Amino acid sequence: MKLDLQEIETYLRVVELGGVSRAAEDLGLSKSVVSKRLSDLEQRLGAKLLHRSTRKVAATDNGMLFYRQAKEVLLDLNEAAEAAAFNDSGLRGRLHMLAPMSFGTLWLAPLIADFMGQHPQLEVNLRLDDRISDFEREGYDLCVRVSRIGDSALIARKLASSARILCGSPDYLERHGIPEHIEELHEHDCIGYSNVSSRKFWSFENADEQGELASVAPRGRFSSNNGEAMRELVLAGQGLALLPSFLVHHHLEAGSLIEVLPRARPKPYSIYAMYPRSSRASRKVLALCDFLQQRLLGAPWEQG
Repeated sequence: MKLDLQEIETYLRVVELGGVSRAAEDLGLSKSVVSKRLSDLEQRLGAKLLHRSTRKVAATDNGMLFYRQAKEVLLDLNEAAEAAAFNDSGLRGRLHMLAPMSFGTLWLAPLIADFMGQHPQLEVNLRLDDRISDFEREGYDLCVRVSRIGDSALIARKLASSARILCGSPDYLERHGIPEHIEELHEHDCIGYSNVSSRKFWSFENADEQGELASVAPRGRFSSNNGEAMRELVLAGQGLALLPSFLVHHHLEAGSLIEVLPRARPKPYSIYAMYPRSSRASRKVLALCDFLQQRLLGAPWEQG
C-alpha cells in the first residue's frame, strides 16, 4: 500500500481542528482540496476514518487509532528531518503556537520575530486567545500561558513572573480619593476580568496585617476578557483595575497610572511555556523555550 504524506498530514489537521473548513484555512487550501485528500486517504486504506455532519467532523474508532499512530510516525519523521538539516541550515519546518492576547501582542510577538530572524527556514503560526483550549487535540506544539494549566499531560517551563498591580488614573483618584485599606475598595468602581470565574475576587496579602490574606469582590460597571481593554478604561478614569505589570509598567513610570495599596500585593502571575508530555518535544520547540527563557530572564517589565 502506497500512502500519500500530504493526505495524512491533512487528515491529522482535520481531526485536530474538528472540521474541514478550519483545516483548509490552517493549511492554506480550498475545502474541496481538503475533502478530496480525505476521500483519497480513506480509499487507499479501505476504511472509514471520519464521521461527517453539517456541524462537525469527528474521527471514527479506526480513524482515531490511525490518527494516534500516524501522529507518532510523523513526529519521528520530522525529528529525523530536523536532525539531518539542523547543522546545515538551522531550524526549519512549522511551529504551531498558542498564547494569550495581551502578552502575545506586547511581548511574545517581538521575541518570535527575533527568533525567526535567526532561523530563516522556520515557519511560525501564532494564535492569540485568552481561553484555555484543548491544547494537544487542536495540534499545538507549544503554548505560553500567564498561569499554569493544571494538566499533567503538559510539561511546563517557567519563563518569568509578573506582579499584579492595583492601579488607577490620577484623574480618577483625584475625584474619588485614594483607598487606604482593602475594605475601602467596595466604595470604588472596579474593572473586572471576565474570562475566569475565580478572578471575580481580588485576594491580597496585606503587609499591615502580618501577611494575612484578604479578599474582596470588586464591583463596577465594566468588565472585559482582555487586559488591554481593561487598561484603557483605567487610563480613561473609569475605575481601578488589578493588572499584570507587563501591561502597565510603562504607564506607572510615566505617571499616567498610579499604584494603589502598594503594601497589599496579590500573588504574582507566573508565565509558562508548555508542551505535550506524551510527544517528544521537537528541536524547534526546545530551542524556542530556551530562547524565551533567556530573553525574559529578570522580567524586563519589572526592571526599574
